[in-house]
Amino acid sequence: MSDQIKHECGIAFIRLLKPLSYYQQKYGTALYGLNKLYLLMEKQHNRGQDGAGIATIKLDMKPGSRYISRYRSMASNAVADIFEYVQNKFVDIQENTPELMQDTEWLKNNVSFIGEVLMGHLRYGTHGKNSIENCHPFLRQNNWMTRNLVIAGNFNMTNVDELLEQLYELGQHPKEKADTVTVLEKIGHFLDDENQELFDQYKKDGHDNIAITHKISDNLDIANILRRSAKTWDGGYSICGMVGNGDSFIMRDPAGIRPAYYYYDDEIVVAASERPALQTAFNIQFKDVKEIDPGHALIIKKNGEVSMEQFREPTERLSCSFERIYFSKGSDVEIYRERKQLGRLLSEKILQSVNYDLKNTVFSFIPNTAEVAFFGMVDGVQQYVRRHQKDILLHKKETLTDQQLDDLLSLAPRVEKLAVKDVKLRTFITQDADRSEMVAHVYDTTYGIINNHQDTLVALDDSIVRGTTLKQSIIKIVDRLHPKKIIIVSSAPQIRYPDCYGIDMSRMGQFVAFDAAIQLLTERGMWQVIEDVYTKCKASLLLPKEEIVNHVKEIYKPFTPEEISAKIAQIITPKGTVAEVEVIYQSLENLHEACPKNKGDWYFSGNYPTPGGNKVVNKAFVNWKEGNNQRAY
Repeated sequence: MSDQIKHECGIAFIRLLKPLSYYQQKYGTALYGLNKLYLLMEKQHNRGQDGAGIATIKLDMKPGSRYISRYRSMASNAVADIFEYVQNKFVDIQENTPELMQDTEWLKNNVSFIGEVLMGHLRYGTHGKNSIENCHPFLRQNNWMTRNLVIAGNFNMTNVDELLEQLYELGQHPKEKADTVTVLEKIGHFLDDENQELFDQYKKDGHDNIAITHKISDNLDIANILRRSAKTWDGGYSICGMVGNGDSFIMRDPAGIRPAYYYYDDEIVVAASERPALQTAFNIQFKDVKEIDPGHALIIKKNGEVSMEQFREPTERLSCSFERIYFSKGSDVEIYRERKQLGRLLSEKILQSVNYDLKNTVFSFIPNTAEVAFFGMVDGVQQYVRRHQKDILLHKKETLTDQQLDDLLSLAPRVEKLAVKDVKLRTFITQDADRSEMVAHVYDTTYGIINNHQDTLVALDDSIVRGTTLKQSIIKIVDRLHPKKIIIVSSAPQIRYPDCYGIDMSRMGQFVAFDAAIQLLTERGMWQVIEDVYTKCKASLLLPKEEIVNHVKEIYKPFTPEEISAKIAQIITPKGTVAEVEVIYQSLENLHEACPKNKGDWYFSGNYPTPGGNKVVNKAFVNWKEGNNQRAY
């Protein structure tokens, strides 16, 4: 991808259903859970590199013993740093008393992180708040075991102000205006409520306090706590939670915006943001890994009972399509096939653009995430070649000369790797002019394989957000090869609207498609459209979010996608470029055909899956118009 965009976070969860001694005997280590947690996190390293954290809970510990452990890191390789920290706790034992490494009861009682419930989190900070305090898991501590709460998640709420107000009305005073705090305190409040209700009930029944503690632990209704907590949440989320007694859950938003997968058998219950991480870490089949249903929570009681409980009425399923285009690893077989199909569906439009002249067209891609879609695009071109060859052989074989037959049979797409990302290059110079010069060299190219002023170069990218890297680096570099024409192809549609569910795309001004529409309106004397949209957006912010509609759609309404693409091509073409530049985008219809299970396309279509999304897009437009660079939620 030419424009790097961040998305918020990956989760990893493990519940060991057997005593630790079982794993010692079967797998030869009491660290089975920690080893698997490490694998789950490393296999999702793509989901977060700004920080990481883990937490564990030990079951049935005696009073006075620590049973919750947590460690977070913002090191450059945070996952490795965390597990080095954990590993160091065993160095002296291995050197001085190695026999204790086989004694699971001793390890559990004497070494932190040796627990049966484990959680991990990888963080991408989407809005610049990068401190250890912003790293998950978050911990809400209490002296009563069943009131302790640990959460970590991949989430963004659009209505933080509303949720904070509800906490104020309860008499709370949250320490920060952030969705992480509100989620923790919301669940924590209703966890306290549930504890108190059970305590009062059992006290009334005549039980003593120690007995009540055990009865509360056995009978906490996690599903009810989540129903009450999430009642007014507006956002996309997959959230892991652990209660101090060992009850745990993984919950997913009603539209299934954010991903969550799980697997369980008689030994383990495991969950993660991506399916291949589970498949690799536990050597399990694709078919055995399930998705957590939208609006549902996978709940694991302390006694090992596993259930899938609904906590919110599911809405229309609008899972994030960007997960399929870019974020999730392509090693998921479904995602791999979908990305290939995205490329395949672009091939006809590309062939039309080059007038089916394969002899003078070179196909390439922008490293590295577009590679799978590129395979699909080439496959689509090869299908055309086979159809063309078949048609000629069926209808003109009698008139073909030997040379024509040789030319026909040798017809194939010219596939080359032209753009090479120089991963070692760092834009370390601070002056803007110098930095732009350095950015221009982040990509290198392969010289000598383009026929000067004769070949058309087709370069596939998975998506185009700002277009900055295309303008400052890629087009400049490939223009040095002297192609007649450069066609930049995006496997995703035009990104027109901000995201508010966990992707770092929250400001209108950062989208080249929006910039193109504004320029077109200005050039055609349609500035009044911009003013009218601003007035409507500003007025809408006074309405309840449920009544707000997306007025920003009116900015794009006067233009066809092709008109906007043509303007984008002008915008991203650097001064002095000799080759003609064209931009081809995926259509929304083809996106949905390629990714039938993930139809969440709000950043392309403006059709948000929650009411809060419409408020965010209107606020983002108001911010842009007023020159305010803040995010809209």
